[in-house]
Order: sequence, then C-alpha cells, then structure tokens
Amino acid sequence: MRTAWQSRARTRSGPGFLACGRFARRVFLSSLLLAHGLATPGAGAQPSSSRSDPGISRLQREIGRLSGIAEGKLGVAAIHLETGREVYLNGGERFPMASSYKVPIAVELLTRVDRGEVRLDSLVRVEPGDLHPGSGTLTNLFDDPGVILSIHNLLELMLLISDNSATDIMLEVAGGAEAVSGRMRELEIDGLRVDRPTVRLIADWLGVRNVPTSGEISPNRWRELAEAVSEPERDAAAAAFDSDPRDTSTPEAMAKLLAKVWRGEALSEESTKRLLDIMRRCQTGESRIKGMLPPGVEVDHKTGTIGGTTNDVGIINLPDDAGHVVTVVFVKESKVDTPVRERAIAQIARAIYDYFLFNPGG
Repeated sequence: MRTAWQSRARTRSGPGFLACGRFARRVFLSSLLLAHGLATPGAGAQPSSSRSDPGISRLQREIGRLSGIAEGKLGVAAIHLETGREVYLNGGERFPMASSYKVPIAVELLTRVDRGEVRLDSLVRVEPGDLHPGSGTLTNLFDDPGVILSIHNLLELMLLISDNSATDIMLEVAGGAEAVSGRMRELEIDGLRVDRPTVRLIADWLGVRNVPTSGEISPNRWRELAEAVSEPERDAAAAAFDSDPRDTSTPEAMAKLLAKVWRGEALSEESTKRLLDIMRRCQTGESRIKGMLPPGVEVDHKTGTIGGTTNDVGIINLPDDAGHVVTVVFVKESKVDTPVRERAIAQIARAIYDYFLFNPGG
C-alpha cells in the first residue's frame, strides 16, 4: 500500500522552531516565520542522583541554584555514558519538546531506513501546500516551482536548521506521529510522545482554528487564520499549550533516548553515526548547551523553542578521554526573554561539563 508521501516521491539509485511570548506572536503574524528552535524547582520537585558518586549531590544542588535564572520550571537530565552516573531535576515531569521532538522523528525515520522501508536517496516533490511556519530555507526555494529534494536533504534541513516544512514531510515519511511514539515504546522509552506535525502544534499554541486536516495550507490562508485570533484568545491558547500532554517528554525519557542512540541500541551503526553527525552540525542554539563550553568542545544536540519553552538536548563530548555526557535541559512557563533562558541552560551545561570532566571515573 502506497503512503501519501510515496505517491509524490521518486526513487533513484545513488549517492524551533518557534519564537516565544506575546511580542513573538506579533512578529509571527507579520512575517509568518518563527525562529527556531526554568526555573526554580517546584515544591514537589525531587531530583535523583547516583548513589555511587556522593559528589553528584553537589552538582544537583548547583543545578537547583542555577535553575532560578530562567524564572519558570526547569527540567534537567545528565547521564555520563561511560559510568552510568546520572543526575535529574524534575526528571519525571513532562515538558513541551518544541523542536527537540525532531530527534525521535529522526530515530523512527532512520529505523525505517535500517529496515529497508525507506531510502535516503528517494526524491520527494515539495508542493506549495507543504510550506509551513518556521521554514525559511524551503520558503526561499519556492520561488522556483517543482522543488525536488532527497529524504536525506530533508532530514538535514529538519535537524540542522529546524526547518518545519521539512519536519512535517519527514514525519509523514516516518509513518506519522503514532509510528514515532510506537517506536519509543519499542525502545522502552516511557514519558516521550509525538502527536502532531509542526503546523498543528504552532496553530494550537497560537489559537488558530480550522487548519486543514491534511496539514496543507497556503501562506496566505495561514496568515488569514492567524490574524483572526484575538490577543486574549492567543493568551488562553498559550496557557493551555503549557499544560497539554501532547508532544512532551520528561527529561529522563529524552536522556534515555539519546543514551540508546549513542550506545547503538536504537539504530544501526551507520544510522547512528549519521544522526549524531547531523546533530553535531546543528546550526541553532549556540548560546544554549554550547554557550559557555570551551572552544572546540563538540556537542551533538537539537534545540527547541516555543512560547515560554526553551530547550536544548544533546551529548557533550568531553575532552581528554573523560567520556560523553547526555545533557537535557528543558525550560517551560518562563516569562523572561529567551537570552535569559539560554543563559540558564548554558550555565547548567557548564556545571555538568565541569563535574564530569574532572570526575570522569566516579
């Protein structure tokens, strides 16, 4: 049975997301292009740590202290992959993933590649209806009709620059949201779910109704629908978005997914290398996990931003054979500007980096 994407694809042999806050919504309404893409712990937050390393508790306290910078809710997970030591803050609480949900989408897509169900050199004709908010690169390409890109090209656009049009095409190729969530269950990743394409996720955040069920919508029609939403309606939609369980992950679930990817437990060796290589070249979020790390430290990561949410998830490659640290920092319900949230992420990531660099063996 041919899927919708196969009907427009030809195979040949061969080789954040989202801006934040009320001001950003106004910018969005004028441009329709959203940027890519914590937090004092709540009273019920109960961070966990590795009992075998008493110093983890000190790192944990430092993360809690730094969490106040972002003035929202913070979720953190760190796993030193070589020793298994971990630290969590609000590790079991759900956070909107925003564009970081493109990592599980990529995992399911590459799983299908590994199974021979999808080819990376398959060519997909990109139609005008595929143009979705937050898609600067593909938007420019639409000046020339008949754009055809390979699945590999679209995968890189999704992860490198967080292009939302490419993401929604890749979600379709991956079999849809349920297929992605199903793969997470197969990997025994509890607490991570993918439910909507980006066009619907953005629409729900903005309070836009009547988005076509097919997901295809012209830029002009999108502008009309967005401009019809009143400011109170947008505020109410944004508040509802923060508590929506759809397209969310716990810090622990995202960290365990990244750990399984790195260990080769989620994908073939070739696909594992491909995914980590693309994430290492991610062109967004230089001020987040990487923001305060020494020059030259490599991070395989993916960012995400929408409304009061600002995220970065990835793997820090420690120097001097000190190992690798999965680092997940989620921010939600923050009222401060994105650069302030990014500073919180950067300082927490630096604390994690320093601890495991100087304590690599536990």
